[in-house]
Amino acid sequence: MKWTWIRERPPYWDEPKARIVGGAPPGSLPPMAHAPGQILPGEWWRVEEDGEVVGYGWMDHAWGDAEVLLAVAPERQGRGIGAFILDRLEDEARALGVNYIYNVVRETHPARERVTRWLEGHGFRVSHEDNLMRRRVRRVPGG
Repeated sequence: MKWTWIRERPPYWDEPKARIVGGAPPGSLPPMAHAPGQILPGEWWRVEEDGEVVGYGWMDHAWGDAEVLLAVAPERQGRGIGAFILDRLEDEARALGVNYIYNVVRETHPARERVTRWLEGHGFRVSHEDNLMRRRVRRVPGG
């Protein structure tokens, strides 16, 4: 499988985002009610497989840290796309000089324990707040 990482400039709300991000289980993500074509805050990337959108990565950075969000189409979960998105987000964060990436696992997330374990398996650690997961951005040798 070959996945393509595509930066959206500008990012806007469209049908694939409504299906994948907007269609996430209730309580798992902040409410995402946008009008079609509305420009979105933060930086967005989409993942395509054979021209089909299968996931999204989002990042908002300030003061050396970046909040990240990832969403994978439900029918494509469990195939490594989430790890691919997370690694690409880290690459983007590194290029910006970010020290940490973090993800907020909402208390209302229906699979909070599973998502927390998955993030811990990918280098995140619970921060001072119960629902905040942080991962130090790896630096490449000589970079």
